[in-house]
Amino acid sequence: MKIRPINAHVLVKALEAADATPGGIYLPDTAKEKQTEGEVIAVAEDATEEVAVGDRVIYKEFAGTEVSVEGEDYVLLSSDDLLVKYVAADEIPE
Repeated sequence: MKIRPINAHVLVKALEAADATPGGIYLPDTAKEKQTEGEVIAVAEDATEEVAVGDRVIYKEFAGTEVSVEGEDYVLLSSDDLLVKYVAADEIPE
């Protein structure tokens, strides 16, 4: 089964939360923060043209609806909930 977002929504697969802090302290599942970073999996036709499938984005912390399809967890976001898209360093305008 495939998911295709509609009504200006974007489907994002959240990145895994870190298992340890930069200092090396391991975190239990209850202490991990909710991820706000992910990879765009699908984009509705009427959503923003600024993101495409495969882009890595940051979205609002409490935004979107969590969905699970065939054992995979995703976040369905409105295009207004997207905050940042990662770009290559030479693409940032001056």
